[in-house]
Amino acid sequence: MTGKLRIIVVDDHTVMRAGVVALLAAEPTIEIVGEAGDGREAVALAERLRPDVALLDLRMPVLDGVAATARIGSTGTRVLVLTTYDTDTEIERAIEAGAIGYLLKDTTRDQLVDAIHAAARGETVLAPRVAEKLVARMRRPEQAALTAREIDVLRAVADGLSNAEIGRRLVIAEATVKTHLLRVFAKLDVSDRTHAVVVAMDRGLLPR
Repeated sequence: MTGKLRIIVVDDHTVMRAGVVALLAAEPTIEIVGEAGDGREAVALAERLRPDVALLDLRMPVLDGVAATARIGSTGTRVLVLTTYDTDTEIERAIEAGAIGYLLKDTTRDQLVDAIHAAARGETVLAPRVAEKLVARMRRPEQAALTAREIDVLRAVADGLSNAEIGRRLVIAEATVKTHLLRVFAKLDVSDRTHAVVVAMDRGLLPR
């Protein structure tokens, strides 16, 4: 990917939105091409501007973040949730709707910039606290072993494929790929793709 990443910032709280814009304004690798205050405006912006990433709050008027995520994702824009809400339900709804990542508003500027770049590359990004919640909710004794499909997904990750490319290889939706990855993260007790591959290799689940 060359040039600046084009992003839109979506939050119904004007002060919060302005804070995020100010935080990213000096970042030379990112260009903020639009702002929106509700989900419907966000969808319209995404359809018109086709940004690389939409930085999106969850609870908004007119059209909530989950519904907006699904519509924005259909335009090819990656959705990175940035919110104060970290309940299991909110997290799972956002991921199932197609969000590429889930960050909390205590994220630092450097973490946010890194996450935006990772999201643009098609990589799943989770705040540590969010990852811990998913691990606690999804890990069960009977789920210790990876399923055949999860191993297929992990093997594709090891091959360096993005979520979209994995979906095409396995003929499944990109959102389904993300769901499989989240379950792999939970079972292997990791929070990112690289560590998932390393742990799987260490356990003999993938060839070195």
